[in-house]
Amino acid sequence: MNWDDIATKGRILIVDDAMENVQILHQALQDEHDVLFAMNGEKALHIAQYQQPDLILLDAMMPGLDGYAVCAALRAARMTRDIPIIFVTALKTPEDETRALDAGAADFISKPVNAAVVRARVRTQLTVKRQSDALRELTLTDGLTGVANRRAFDERLQGEWRRCARAQMPISLIMVDIDQFKHFNDHYGHQAGDACLQQAGAAMRRAAMRPQDVVARYGGEEFAILLPQEDLAGAETVARKVLDEIAALKIAHERSSICPFITVSMGVASITPHGQVEPATLVKNADSLLYRAKAAGRNRYLTDGD
Repeated sequence: MNWDDIATKGRILIVDDAMENVQILHQALQDEHDVLFAMNGEKALHIAQYQQPDLILLDAMMPGLDGYAVCAALRAARMTRDIPIIFVTALKTPEDETRALDAGAADFISKPVNAAVVRARVRTQLTVKRQSDALRELTLTDGLTGVANRRAFDERLQGEWRRCARAQMPISLIMVDIDQFKHFNDHYGHQAGDACLQQAGAAMRRAAMRPQDVVARYGGEEFAILLPQEDLAGAETVARKVLDEIAALKIAHERSSICPFITVSMGVASITPHGQVEPATLVKNADSLLYRAKAAGRNRYLTDGD
């Protein structure tokens, strides 16, 4: 993999209270990158949280929240703490540079800026970030199925829960279990079992296709589908698609007492987060519904309304 190639395009946020400085940096970067800008610290924090830039070019001296305060706020928030920050400032002393680096900046450029230097420093930081993102992705992906792993699910559940709580939007969860999978493994062998899990994971990803949806291997033959900003009716639609996608695989299961092919059971729960409820409640509700679906005959889903 050529890291220089993947670093040539990024989303860059320029933060400076002087439009002239914004225009200079925009001119230097617009041919290679998507460029956003903010002219105060508060706006910068909002854009960073909701548009997730790959890199931030941050002025140190601004009215209101200065660059150091913005940098500290970015580093304190889970959603923005890994975004690299380059201070671009008229400050020039070694003490100023040390203060910026101590605050969490990845680099420091003094004004007036040289366009070629800015482009080179931006490419370097984007390369480092892409490498870091790729390594992190490996730690959050289930090695067998390619879907998210349990750690990734737990992290996303916490983050999406907070986001939905702030927006007072629902969040839904589907817990999925492959029916009588132990019998399948015992009869066909573990290689066939692994292939079945891979195909099932891919089928669930086809059913939950929005960018914010998360399909995760929760453990063994159990999967979780997290649906942020989706109500119960929308989650039911996804559950029906999962049944259809799994059925379309037509993976033979001679030892099943339900169907000659692989099937799944699901529990579908939805909630609008508020201060009195924890994310574990959503998982518990979906898990309880899953076991009720299994007890009711499997190859089906049950919801909060059933």
